[in-house]
Amino acid sequence: MKIWINLLGASMLAFPAAAQTLTLPKPVAEQLQTVRPADLEAHVRYLADDRLRGRLPGTPGYQMAVDYVAAQFKKNGVAPAGDQGGYTQKVRLRRAFVEPGATLSYQPAAGATQPLAYGPAITVYPNPGQPAVDVANAPLVFAGYGISAPELKYDDYAGLDAKGKVVVVTRQPPKQFADNERQYFADVRTVLETAARHGAVGVLMASAHAEAKLPEFPKGVVSALGPDGQVVVSRSYAAGSVQLVGSISPATLQQLFAGATTDTTRALGTLRGGKAAPVALTGRLSAHYRSRYQDIDSYNVVGKLTGSDPILKNEYVVHSAHLDHLGVGTAINGDSIYNGAHDNATGVASVLEISKLYAGLKSKPRRSVLFVLMTGEEMGLIGSAYFAKLPTVPQRALVADVNTDMPTLIAPLLAVVPLGADHSSLLTEVTRAANYLNLSIEPDPEPTQNRFIRSDQYSFVVQGIPALHIKYGNKTADGQNNLSETVQKWRALTYHKPQDNFEGGTFDWAAGAKYAQLNFLIGYQVAQAVKRPTWNKGDFFGVRFGK
Repeated sequence: MKIWINLLGASMLAFPAAAQTLTLPKPVAEQLQTVRPADLEAHVRYLADDRLRGRLPGTPGYQMAVDYVAAQFKKNGVAPAGDQGGYTQKVRLRRAFVEPGATLSYQPAAGATQPLAYGPAITVYPNPGQPAVDVANAPLVFAGYGISAPELKYDDYAGLDAKGKVVVVTRQPPKQFADNERQYFADVRTVLETAARHGAVGVLMASAHAEAKLPEFPKGVVSALGPDGQVVVSRSYAAGSVQLVGSISPATLQQLFAGATTDTTRALGTLRGGKAAPVALTGRLSAHYRSRYQDIDSYNVVGKLTGSDPILKNEYVVHSAHLDHLGVGTAINGDSIYNGAHDNATGVASVLEISKLYAGLKSKPRRSVLFVLMTGEEMGLIGSAYFAKLPTVPQRALVADVNTDMPTLIAPLLAVVPLGADHSSLLTEVTRAANYLNLSIEPDPEPTQNRFIRSDQYSFVVQGIPALHIKYGNKTADGQNNLSETVQKWRALTYHKPQDNFEGGTFDWAAGAKYAQLNFLIGYQVAQAVKRPTWNKGDFFGVRFGK
């Protein structure tokens, strides 16, 4: 948190006073006041109704949500910007399951082959791109955290030949890295992509806790297929050489270290000391299993308002939110419908009202604006990753994403946390907009939650597009400034539960109106600016992904 405060303070001080003052043309200022809390409430009332059955992608309830927001776009005067002149972009979702009967074994350097018990010793991920996984007698190597970052003077693969081998990594957090680096490098997708670049045929991730149950996937793992039918988006699969992805217990990790030049205690201790600890293991691994698939079509909903500048209208500012939720699941207190009123019907409602603000302007901003409501966020940011990678407009034309995910409208909005804004010039627009609305800007009260990489804006970041996500701040009207504590208690009772409902829920619709105004003002400034947003010099995400 201290690092975040310093970054924010430095950025604020770097702005001249004029840069923090926003002067709106009178028609825009007047249009800003047309946001009606009752309209936000009406959207949430519909989207969180039991009839939509929790908006699970591929279900009639989700299609009702798609039809509703497309109709709202049309009503607001927002043009379609999806596939074939419509409002939707098809996303082919593949839910993959591991078939029963997986066989996994370990052959030590000396002695008989040892079967690995499925469940307590090892579990595997379904492979969405290859129905049959057959890895026979593959050599093993230990690659620490699975991080290869020579630019940070750290490389778990240094001197390690991983080609054709199964890479074993620990899931203990790499505490020697700053928050941004740790969030990126510890992401399973990054670990798998790194292993694939080194030619590995498999990755085994060792649990950090002896008592933890290894992950299994009774509901499958979801990926997205591209127009060619190949996997194009997945958080548990990397195109290339990696076939096998699995998790192992700490006891199994010790078993795999038998006969090596060091043991797990010393290797993990070296890692915790901030140094890489690559180890060539002496045994071999075999794995044979099959995956089965359930493929369904789901949809992103995409609307557009064309900009007024003859050149800049070919660039786009994106306002996004995820439309899906969890569907019907385990009953809690007699309710089994996970309505997702706050997560994320409120975010969708915000984007709908933002689209109305833009549409009501007689003089449109210079750049065009896209409004994208995404599928599959709850499945691993699938819909946003698909759109950011394969947008319905040229990808290079996307200049910024202003994302809205669970704004948590349960109290007056007096302060905000602009997740991700400190990575780029977007902090300028956030500061001006917040000042205009008399909102304070605060650091993230929960930095350990890694919220910046857990919502749809991150899908745009990895495509090199500056993005942010506005969350509530801690400031309260009574001066206690403990809203974060209140939210944490509320979230424990409602988040990803059927209790996140419209009926009987807690909402502050005036806060919702101000939240929509803030996000509109941020996007409007970007749409009006002569220059597109830029990554801050030396920023981790900008250096890694910026084009």
